[in-house]
Amino acid sequence: MMIDWIKDVQMDPDCIIAMEKAADYCPVCEGIGMPCSISVHLCDDETIRRINAEYRGLDKSTDVLSFPSVLYPEGKTASDCPDLLRKEFDDETDSCFLGDIVISVPHCYAQAIEYGHSRVREAAYLLVHGICHLMGYDHMEESERNKMRKMEENILSSVVPDNTARSVVCVDTPDKQLIAAAYDAMKNSYSPYSHFPVGAALCTEDGKIFTGCNIENASFGVTNCAERTAVFKAVSEGYTHFTDIVITADHPSWPCGLCRQVMFEFSPGMTVWITAEGCGVQKKHLSELLPEGFGPNDLN
Repeated sequence: MMIDWIKDVQMDPDCIIAMEKAADYCPVCEGIGMPCSISVHLCDDETIRRINAEYRGLDKSTDVLSFPSVLYPEGKTASDCPDLLRKEFDDETDSCFLGDIVISVPHCYAQAIEYGHSRVREAAYLLVHGICHLMGYDHMEESERNKMRKMEENILSSVVPDNTARSVVCVDTPDKQLIAAAYDAMKNSYSPYSHFPVGAALCTEDGKIFTGCNIENASFGVTNCAERTAVFKAVSEGYTHFTDIVITADHPSWPCGLCRQVMFEFSPGMTVWITAEGCGVQKKHLSELLPEGFGPNDLN
């Protein structure tokens, strides 16, 4: 992809290389059958704050802004609209101009520290996120957000060494009430065979908490994990959109494959927190625990 760089602020050369590589893969992954170009403005927090205030009415700095040149029909992305893309074809560059992206370099570097990964990964992610917006993706609704996140991960997994999702041993923690609920649920564990009690506390989008514990069975095969117990309780009460789950045990333990698939069915973007007494808290996004997961969108 051709990039017209506007560099008010300099960025690490390794970041630029990774961003250009990621940008090249975006139209390939989307399936755009023509050369593409974009404009990328690297700036400071004050500049992106002014742009955000002028064009979006939000007087605050942010990490990345995107201004698409194509107005896509609802539910459509670039690969669905070749005729619209052709209208943006520039004879001078011999490419289709997708739009403009603004990235705050200080914001990018700060988020790399916050999420516990390299500047290179964060820079590549922000550019890919911006290009996905230029290609018609959005994250206002959960179904749109899941579709966009999957595209971002497909692109980044091919060009950036680290995992695409943001994960780190936490410097932050989930809501204390959620942690306490998970520990309380752990007390109700029925685990006479493994002697490994597990508790889980699941938070819905509107803040309601559902808890679960592992429930074992003499036949072993019908044993149910704490995570699935919590999810099934929530779904049986009409809740199917979740933001977080806290899982507690005698030592930090990530969900099994079955639980990951069950959670992915409803909220691929949710955050999974694990903790044990004296061990701190860790988190990963579910899309990291089940990369390239198979969900309802794959059956459309």
